[in-house]
Amino acid sequence: MKTVIHWFRRDLRLTDNTALHAAASTGAQVVPVYVLSDWKKNHRWTGPNRQHFLCGSLRSLDANLQAIGSRLILRQGDALAELEKLAVETRAEAIFFNRDPDPYGRAVEEKLEKMGQALGIAIKPFKDVAIHEQREVLTGAGDTFRVFTPYSKAWEKLPKPPVVPRIKSLATPAGLASLPLPDNSFWDLPPAAGGVLEAGEKAARARMKAFLDGGLSRYGEIRDLPAGGGTSRLSQDLRYGLLSIRELHQECLKKADSLDAKGRGSAMKYIAELIWREFYMQILWNYPEVLELEFNPKYRGMVWPGQMANLERWKNGETGFPIVDAAMRELRETGFMHNRTRMIAAMFLTKDLHLDWRHGESYFMQALTDGEIASNNGGWQWSAGTGADAAPYFRIQNPWSQTKRFDAKGVYIKRWIPELRDIDASKFQDPPAPGLRLAKGYPAPIVDHSAARDITLDLFKSVLL
Repeated sequence: MKTVIHWFRRDLRLTDNTALHAAASTGAQVVPVYVLSDWKKNHRWTGPNRQHFLCGSLRSLDANLQAIGSRLILRQGDALAELEKLAVETRAEAIFFNRDPDPYGRAVEEKLEKMGQALGIAIKPFKDVAIHEQREVLTGAGDTFRVFTPYSKAWEKLPKPPVVPRIKSLATPAGLASLPLPDNSFWDLPPAAGGVLEAGEKAARARMKAFLDGGLSRYGEIRDLPAGGGTSRLSQDLRYGLLSIRELHQECLKKADSLDAKGRGSAMKYIAELIWREFYMQILWNYPEVLELEFNPKYRGMVWPGQMANLERWKNGETGFPIVDAAMRELRETGFMHNRTRMIAAMFLTKDLHLDWRHGESYFMQALTDGEIASNNGGWQWSAGTGADAAPYFRIQNPWSQTKRFDAKGVYIKRWIPELRDIDASKFQDPPAPGLRLAKGYPAPIVDHSAARDITLDLFKSVLL
C-alpha cells in the first residue's frame, strides 16, 4: 500500500483540515507527524502558556487519531531534516501540509519543495489557516491593500472555499518510532498560568458552540467590556487550528440568518474581527519586514525615549494606572487579555511610557496563549501609530477616561487588583492628587498622562519634520 505523510503544524484537528483531508483521500496509508522544536528555556515567539496549550492540543489530537485507527507520530529537531528522515523511513511518496502565513514557516516550505525535488517526493501544500491568502484580496490595480475597510469590502465579495468533511478513518503504518507526548518540561519551561483554557479540538468546539448559541447575538453590545465575558474566547483555538476558520465563518453566517436585525449586526461585527485577522496576515505575507521595522516608513529609526525600568513595572502590573495594571495581571494569571485592554495597555506602553512597541510585542507573544504573530504585530503597530491602518499618532487613549467608558463600576479592575477591592470605583476614573495613592500597597501613577501625551505629540512631530 502506498504511503504519504501529513505534517501537522497549526492545524491540530480532524474536522475541515484541507491537507489532511486531501492526504486521506489518496487512499494511501497516512503518517500523521508533528515535529517538536528543540529550543530550550526561552523563545522569541512563545512561552509557558502557549506551550502548555500546545501540549494539551497534541494529547487531544493523538487521542482523536487513535479513535479512527491511527496515531500521532512525534519527532524532534529541524523540521526539514526530520521530515526527510521520516520520508525515507516510510518510503513516502508525498508530504501534505497546510501553508503557514509567517515568514519563518514559509522559508521552511521553500526548502521542503527543493528537498522533495531532490528525493523525488511530491510536496503538497494547501490553504487552510486563512480563508483568503497572500495575493487573493487585491485592489482593482492588482495591489495589496494597506487599509482595512476597503480590504474587508473586497474580502467579503470573494467566493469562500467549502468546508471539507471530518476524517472518519485513517490507516497508518505500524512500528513507527515516536517520542512521548510532551509537557512544558520538554522545553525546560515552568508551568503555565493557572487560568489557561482547556486545550484540544473537543474543548474548542464546545467553546464555539457556546458562543454561537449565546454570545454572538450580543457581541456588538458587550465586546468592549473587559469584565463582561463578551468575546468568543476562540483566538487560541484558531491559532493552533483546533477550529477551522472556514467552518467558524460559515457557522457565524448561518447563525446570523436566524437572528433579528440587532443580533445580525452583532454577528457581522464579529465576522469583521475575523477579517481583521486575515488583514494582518496578508500584511505579514506581503510585508514581512514589519516584524523588525515600522510598517509606515516615515517612523523607521524613531528613538523611543522611555526608561527601561518602567518596562518591568508595566509587565508586573505596577504602574499605578488601575485599568492597565488589571490587564497586565490578567495576562500573567491566565495567559489571556481582553482585546480592549490589550489596546489600552499597548498604547500606555508606547504613548505614556514612551517605550518601543517591540518590547511589548515580544512580551505579549511570550505570555499570551493565543499569540498570533501577524495579529500581535499588527495590534502593537496600530497602538504605536506606526502600522497599517494605524491609529494616528495624535490619537492617544487616556487610561482614566477609558476606565470610565469600559469599566465604570470597576468590576474588571477589582477582579485583578485585590489592593483596590474596597475602593470606590469612581476613583479609578481620574488620577489621584499628586503624591497620593489610590490605596495602601498600590503604587502611585508612574507618569502624568497629560504630560506624557505632550511628549508623545512632540516626539512624532519631530520625526515628521
